[in-house]
Amino acid sequence: MPISSNLVEEITILTRYNQASTQAGIKVHDTAQPESIAAVKRLFDKGLISRDDGGYLTDLGIETAEHIQRALTILTSK
Repeated sequence: MPISSNLVEEITILTRYNQASTQAGIKVHDTAQPESIAAVKRLFDKGLISRDDGGYLTDLGIETAEHIQRALTILTSK
């Protein structure tokens, strides 16, 4: 499965969340890169985050972010 630039941007957004706290969200401002704004909206539409401008990870978002972090740890290890 090829990894599209949209998917890369979504993964990048998910890695910005602080996984140590469910009370830490993010806010993507109108001045952010259009690709980031679009990625956040797609993550919201998929049910991974609570607001279409960021917010908090949902339960599904938390699980997804944990899997992404594990994959990145494996892929970047020596």
